[in-house]
Amino acid sequence: MRPMKFGFGQPVRRVEDHRLTTGAGRYTDDTIVEGALHAFVLRSQYAHAKFSIRDKAAARAMKGVRLILTGEDVAHLGGLPCNGLIQTVSGAPVTPMHVPVLPTGIVRHVGEAVAFIVADTLDQARDAAEAIEIDWEALPSVTGISAALDPEAPQVWPDRAGNVAFEAAQGDKEKTDKAFAKAHSTVSATIVNNRLASNFMETRACVAEYDKASKRWTLTLGSQGSHGNRDILAKSIFKVDPARIRVVTPDVGGGFGTKLFMYREYPLSMVAAEMLKRPVRWVADRTEHFLADTHGRANLATATMALDKRGRFIGLRVDLAAEMGAYLSQYGPFIPWVGTTMTPGCYNIPAVHVRFRGILTNTTPVDAYRGAGRPEAAYLIERLVDAIARQTGKTPDAVRSLNFVKPSEMPHKTQTGPTYDSGEFEGHMRRAMEVGDWAGFKARHKAAAKAGKIRGIGLACYIEACGGGGPESSSVTLGKDGMVTVLIGTQSNGQGHETAYSQLVSQHLDIPLDRIRVVQGDTDRIATGAGTGGSRSIPVGGSALNKATEILSDNLKRLASEKLEAAIGDLEISDGAVRIVGTDKALDLAAIAALPGATEAMLHVRQTWQPPEATYPNGTHLCELEIDPKTGATEIVNYVVVDDFGVTLNPIMLESQVHGGAAQGIGQALMEEIRFDESGQMLTATFMDYALPRAVDVPNFHFETRNVRCVTNPMGVKGAGEAGAIGSCPAVMNAMVDALDRAAGIKAIDMPATPTKVFNTLKAAGYPL
Repeated sequence: MRPMKFGFGQPVRRVEDHRLTTGAGRYTDDTIVEGALHAFVLRSQYAHAKFSIRDKAAARAMKGVRLILTGEDVAHLGGLPCNGLIQTVSGAPVTPMHVPVLPTGIVRHVGEAVAFIVADTLDQARDAAEAIEIDWEALPSVTGISAALDPEAPQVWPDRAGNVAFEAAQGDKEKTDKAFAKAHSTVSATIVNNRLASNFMETRACVAEYDKASKRWTLTLGSQGSHGNRDILAKSIFKVDPARIRVVTPDVGGGFGTKLFMYREYPLSMVAAEMLKRPVRWVADRTEHFLADTHGRANLATATMALDKRGRFIGLRVDLAAEMGAYLSQYGPFIPWVGTTMTPGCYNIPAVHVRFRGILTNTTPVDAYRGAGRPEAAYLIERLVDAIARQTGKTPDAVRSLNFVKPSEMPHKTQTGPTYDSGEFEGHMRRAMEVGDWAGFKARHKAAAKAGKIRGIGLACYIEACGGGGPESSSVTLGKDGMVTVLIGTQSNGQGHETAYSQLVSQHLDIPLDRIRVVQGDTDRIATGAGTGGSRSIPVGGSALNKATEILSDNLKRLASEKLEAAIGDLEISDGAVRIVGTDKALDLAAIAALPGATEAMLHVRQTWQPPEATYPNGTHLCELEIDPKTGATEIVNYVVVDDFGVTLNPIMLESQVHGGAAQGIGQALMEEIRFDESGQMLTATFMDYALPRAVDVPNFHFETRNVRCVTNPMGVKGAGEAGAIGSCPAVMNAMVDALDRAAGIKAIDMPATPTKVFNTLKAAGYPL
């Protein structure tokens, strides 16, 4: 691939950043529609209760109130679908429960919507909500996986015995049982993966409009894919032709999986807009984000490894309980399924069996959060591997080196289904250890001890599956003005798609990025789109765009060849023009677009690309940390990341993705957690109670790549959007356990390792404080 000034591999600055950082970005709440009304959602204060709305007449009569919707008013609509209907152990797919747009008669978690109030102002809608009279009858509730599995636990749904929504499996149980029967030894670990809220900067919002003449809705919302939302609204909820709904997504301030899904406020706003013949806008506040938006992680797992005499892994058993919350969310059951496919991690394990169950609780539903099951899998196997090292007396790197899938064994089909196409796992582990000065740790540990601190070091080697799934399409068009327009159905949530896609175009047309327009997030302008999720925008959408632009560049050479009186083989594209190689005779793109033969078919190219297999980015995170035993506070003093992303499109943007993901992982490891009390009340519904990492909590990262080209992607790339959040949690917690073990013989601690938890753990172990 010939290097281009703004093309593939170049460290260009993001073109969208000037707009976004100078206040020129346009987010959903910036959408100004004349005559728009304001909506407010009345939510349940009970985790489980029967209810009846005794009187809403007084609220309806209040100044400015235009409409109050309750369950009976929208009972004709379809429910919010669960599309993650995986196969269960019975062979049948998961059976979802009905999730109404508004419930009638019963709620199952705090924050569940019970009424939708529309008024001239938001304050008037809030006041009306307080005036609605509701009779509540509290019912027994249950929170937490262990409590829900207690035989005496209250039932969240009467037809889901034992609060188990489904049971499924991966791997081969018989083969795994045989491996364990001949094992020399076994090592087990029980691991909690704490529940999180994504806490994107921009809370969810929508603006609904209805055109009576065309009988069409326009819904503007911050999402991770306009087409997916449109199709659910049309096919599952309103049961209308998708052509009657236009969904527009402007700039989005973070998604992390949570903005991928359908939420009740979207169809409710559309119903209200149609009934009132006025636009209706709704914007969530931060507490609503905690209470009503899907959460992530929330796993409890026990993993046991069977080893031979040499310490080789010969079998792995996992029993996983994945909390689903009160309802099966849009992809809820799919998350533990896709996660458990990655159970073997970077290791060659000849026999694997995973049993996993979806557990119902009276809490907010759980769904995808950055990594969607793969971080949970990596965390489990990497914590287990470190436990094996401690129990067998081997070093963490020695255990890994002995059991890694070797480059010579690629492609490698795991016992849970995926086929790894490429990777040199020991290579990036050794490089991370070299950069992190693993060999010099003893001296640093000794110096820290003299200063009254506890120091530990740990690493984690991860692999994940991403950039796969269904097809994505993209079109590229050369305009008569020489500008190039890209239409694509993925959706930027802040990742820098405008820059990345423009670089792919510039690679073939050699034009500055400001001559390229990238259009996303409009179902009227873009024919199809799978949205953004699973790190697939560049590997899949980018591959479609790369293919389309390559064809366009060939078309332009063909058009120019007659005018330049040269064979196509003698032409090249350079500096935004087609020129005869070795001469100054050239035609720029605008001149080519003006040629008689420059038809739409020549200047507009649309291509689709279907990945044959996921991509498998992999890498090593190394963390060194220091604990103040007097307070339990932790400081990360060194952090190294060595990753394999196949081929790098933009090194600056790639590094920023890894930094952000690692920061989120550090937050989960050391401070973040959604917690409920026994009655189902959320204890962490504000930033006073839910801690997020600040700049002082995040170290200076050393990041580098050690790429091995992906052989299943035409550009050689591997997805990179989630990797930072996958390698970070186990690296931090392995360092934490290393520190606590060295200081007090403590072999395990669960996330989040808050100062209070660390202090109390040291105290309970008898460490002199």
